[in-house]
Amino acid sequence: MSKLYVPAPLFRDPVYDGPTDPVVIWNHKENCYFMFYTQRRSTAVHIGVSTIHGTAVGVASSPDGVHWLYRGTLNLEFEPGHNTFWAPEVIFVNDIYHMYVSYVPGIPTNWNYTRHIIHYTSSDLWNWQFESVLSLSSDRVIDACVYEIEPGTYKLWYKDEVHQSHTYSAISHDLYNWEVLGDEISDCAHEGPNVFELGGKIFMITDAWNGLGVYTSDDFSHWVRQEGNILREPGARTMDGQIGNHADVVVKDGHAYIYYFVHPDYSKEQRSTPGYPFTEKEARTVIQMAELTLENGLLCCDRDRNFIPVL
Repeated sequence: MSKLYVPAPLFRDPVYDGPTDPVVIWNHKENCYFMFYTQRRSTAVHIGVSTIHGTAVGVASSPDGVHWLYRGTLNLEFEPGHNTFWAPEVIFVNDIYHMYVSYVPGIPTNWNYTRHIIHYTSSDLWNWQFESVLSLSSDRVIDACVYEIEPGTYKLWYKDEVHQSHTYSAISHDLYNWEVLGDEISDCAHEGPNVFELGGKIFMITDAWNGLGVYTSDDFSHWVRQEGNILREPGARTMDGQIGNHADVVVKDGHAYIYYFVHPDYSKEQRSTPGYPFTEKEARTVIQMAELTLENGLLCCDRDRNFIPVL
């Protein structure tokens, strides 16, 4: 398959047309990239926020990180019923994949239900073993991000909805047992933290529901916010005309690529109101891809620029 400029949209879910919260990782067994995402049920019956619940983790694969094939969904059920899985995070350590995924029991029609982060392990990215429900700072935690901050030390960042939807953190030396550290990003409510390194700098992006906030740190603990949000202004590409949401960043050979989701049919009210209920058309989402660059030390993203990834 020839490598051309990145298409827009990058990926649409062929079952429900509602992929969100992507994470991209290399599959060492199949020698290709896997994208895991929340498979929102955008074309199902809408009762309150029911279609945002009852979601499986969708799977797509790609030889180059650009051209994607839908492969199905994961079976992550560990207790009876039809339950909800959101925002998977996957890392590869010592030949084992670890997934940390948000979990809501059942299919709620409103937001007033408990949420936890669940740990699974796998050797092939298909077959997952339930390990535990993480004990964190509250019973309404979602959107895990895990990063090795020094050899053998891992840090978990997540959204704590009980504590003003701030980013909280925890630390572990084995990926199974976590010690909560506390509130880490508290300048505003947000979700979807994602940590990466680029150009010798440590970055965190968060979904501020008005584009993505950008923070920098020297120690993975103390963060300074960059002025302005990336992916705040609508793009000109097909189905990219709204704010970018909950993203993942892949860094390869000094280049950084951001995978984010967009509601192409958002109304003005939904653009400024997190959790706003959707009609079927408005609920549709797509995955887009853009390149991140550093300009005078600031993280920038021109979502309209054509580029050929080096993945």
